[in-house]
Amino acid sequence: MPRYFFNVYSAEPSYDDSGEDLRDDEAAWGQATIFAGEVLRDVDGRFRPGQQWSLEVTDQTRKPIFYINVGSRKMR
Repeated sequence: MPRYFFNVYSAEPSYDDSGEDLRDDEAAWGQATIFAGEVLRDVDGRFRPGQQWSLEVTDQTRKPIFYINVGSRKMR
C-alpha cells in the first residue's frame, strides 16, 4: 500500500513524519477531508479574519497531490 503524508500549514506548521498507508489517492483524499473537518471543528472560534490554514497531502516520494486551503478576511 502506498504511504501518504498530511502536512498542516498555519501559524504553527506541522509536518507529518510518519505518514499513513492508504489504498490509493482517492482514499488519501477522503482521509484529508475528514482530517480537515476535524481540525476546523476543533478551532472552536479561534480562527480569525486574515488567517489561513492549509493541508497538503503528499505521496510516498513527498510529491504534493492534494491541497486544501481555508482562508478568511473581513469584508468591511
